[in-house]
Amino acid sequence: MASGFFALLDDIATLMDDVSVMSKVAAKKTAGILGDDLAVNAEKASGFVTDRELPVLWAITKGSFINKLIILPMAFLLSAFLPASITVILLIGGLYLAYEGAEKIYEYFFPHDTHVKVKSVKHLTEEEVMAAEKAKVKSAILTDFILSVEIVIIALGTVVDSPLTTQILVVSFIALLATVGVYGIVALIVRMDEFGVRLINLNEEENSLSDKIGRLLVSALPKIIKGMTVVGTIALLLVSGGIFTHNIEFFHHFLESWPALLKDFLLGLAIGLLVLLVVELFKKLFSKK
Repeated sequence: MASGFFALLDDIATLMDDVSVMSKVAAKKTAGILGDDLAVNAEKASGFVTDRELPVLWAITKGSFINKLIILPMAFLLSAFLPASITVILLIGGLYLAYEGAEKIYEYFFPHDTHVKVKSVKHLTEEEVMAAEKAKVKSAILTDFILSVEIVIIALGTVVDSPLTTQILVVSFIALLATVGVYGIVALIVRMDEFGVRLINLNEEENSLSDKIGRLLVSALPKIIKGMTVVGTIALLLVSGGIFTHNIEFFHHFLESWPALLKDFLLGLAIGLLVLLVVELFKKLFSKK
């Protein structure tokens, strides 16, 4: 009886060791999308009245948890009964990530002219503010759903050959990390300027140390969000290029002498631009009709 108990403990220890190792691999694979998720949600959670930023972020976080509860069972069922579909979904997701990355670069060089007049928050009624919040929360949750699918599928792709128990533990851990970690950091980022204002108002001295730190935090917030957007765009193209390199034999042996990062980036960018071209052509055709 005792030997059976210790054997069980040994099996659990071995399982947790496998889960730990595979979780590290999955975290590295999904780091690019997590970075983009962080940048996107920091942008979507900012721009509200100060006392509404955290409630809005909490609403998005709850939506993200619901997204994971929907996606995870479906992913595990596909892995158990139709494992070949994981690669197909992964490649489709790779096309979407490449398109998103290429679109951001295209928008940077060729920005669309926008002539929409935006009313100041101060001039909005309470009903208009709440309606704007709901619309932004819905948009953020939809974006989170798409990114969550990619995070879960990429994480699942790293453990697809492992036992189902290992798959469930590893992918669930990555999904939980994606929600708690990303939105926890976003909460800190969007409140950074508020903390800076508090430091500025901490004392009545002119140009004190707290004033300097406060002004630095306030001015740094838009730069941090912009910097994360740039890093997230590069990460999107690297992740998408890596998906094609590791799952399509032709691309796996393409430009073998080139550095892997450069190869993945260029491949992701090239495929992204092709998808972008196709999407824009379809838009023009349907707009004419």
